[in-house]
Amino acid sequence: MSLKVMVVVGNPKPASRTRKVAELLVSHLLSPGSFELEVLDLADHVDEIFAWPSEKMSALNAKVAESDLVVFASPTYKATYTGLLKAFLDRYPANGLAGVTAIPLHTGADFTHAMGPTFTLSPLLVELGAMVPGRGFYLPLSQMDRLDEVVAAAAAEYRGNLARLATVAAATTDASVPA
Repeated sequence: MSLKVMVVVGNPKPASRTRKVAELLVSHLLSPGSFELEVLDLADHVDEIFAWPSEKMSALNAKVAESDLVVFASPTYKATYTGLLKAFLDRYPANGLAGVTAIPLHTGADFTHAMGPTFTLSPLLVELGAMVPGRGFYLPLSQMDRLDEVVAAAAAEYRGNLARLATVAAATTDASVPA
């Protein structure tokens, strides 16, 4: 069985560096052939993001919610994620991302907002029911010349966190089954 993986990009600029970083993170994190990747570049949907109701946006929200792993990626705007990403996430009800493993990712000009994905985006994803396997990933654009190395290190940290969670999950019991 192949994992359903999505990258949701909240950059108002299509095909951005933020998207490139998110896609590279997935390729470093998961084994080739173990997943199917789909990218949702929200810049391609600005005409409908605020339309209520919208069958198109509802279908995109459902596709994200049915994924096993989602990287939510945004450039840093005013010390947080973009309004475009927020508008997309606002379409979910409480626990609308239950069962999704989510990685918050920000790019930014420098290290000033390095806690952004952990401090701003991660709590929103958790509030929506997603599981976040560690701190958010932040890439200052000054490190683009070391992109592969920096992303590989972040992927290794997430792999370690996920492996530890798998160990704990394997030891859990179903409370409804007598021991």
